[in-house]
Amino acid sequence: MNASLLALQALNGLQYGMILFLVAAGLTLVFGVMDFINLAHGVQFTLGAYLTASFVARFDNFALGLAAGLAAALALGVLLEIAVFRILTRRSHLEQVLGTFGVILVVTDALRLVYGPAPRSLRMPEALSGAIPLMDGLMYPLWRLAIIAAGLVVALALWLLVAKTRVGMLVRAGSTDRETVSALGVDIERLFVLVFVFGALLAAFAGAMAGPLLSIEPTMGDNVLILAFVVIVIGGIGSIRGAFVAALLIGLVDTLGRAFATDVLKLVLSNATASAAGPAIASMLIYVLMALVLVARPAGLFGGNGPS
Repeated sequence: MNASLLALQALNGLQYGMILFLVAAGLTLVFGVMDFINLAHGVQFTLGAYLTASFVARFDNFALGLAAGLAAALALGVLLEIAVFRILTRRSHLEQVLGTFGVILVVTDALRLVYGPAPRSLRMPEALSGAIPLMDGLMYPLWRLAIIAAGLVVALALWLLVAKTRVGMLVRAGSTDRETVSALGVDIERLFVLVFVFGALLAAFAGAMAGPLLSIEPTMGDNVLILAFVVIVIGGIGSIRGAFVAALLIGLVDTLGRAFATDVLKLVLSNATASAAGPAIASMLIYVLMALVLVARPAGLFGGNGPS
């Protein structure tokens, strides 16, 4: 293990954490504010990747393709909210789970029908396709740095929106006492629609940013959704700050664990045993982290106080 490799994997962990944050931020708002369990949130991640890839190929321009892809993903998110999710918000959690799982199956099959089963690729912008030297022996891709920067900008914007604006005040109030907020003349249903649509847009943006690094396929959002739920459990339901901290923790623990777990085990075990156990232990680390956090803080790191 050397300093360059450690720095490289740490940056990869931060980049991965930013993708998870973009997905989890919208999910934690929807869950924390609307009390709505949306298993189909990963669908928006997938749609963002597919639609952005399609429009980038059509326009031969990443910026135009990204704008068009996010607009199309947003429109589909609004359509799903009107046709399906608006009904499910008034139902029990079990019905929400079953209904949104059905949405996953329908959208996944629709994507296979439209785009075919073969993975697709998304070309990143040429200006960000290279790498820059960060230290001796370490060249780091510009696109991964762009993802980190985009995640930081979104995190700051979300904090300002939730903590410093009237809309954020209404969201915080609506999450704790929706009846009182509604009695004061606020259209709480419209507010919740805005929260849902904004969360869907963040997930689509995450898919578009991750697209150049992944194979774009109909089920690509499934694993991301599972990790996004882990993020909001660790960070605390409804907390943007918690989602940010937890996403970075999970990104770093998962990436560093997969890179170095085997080497660390070789210090105390034989090479053969360490090689066999390392990958298995690395894949468990984020769930061990979740268990430890829940033992110490059952509501999560920043849970229990509504959106923050």
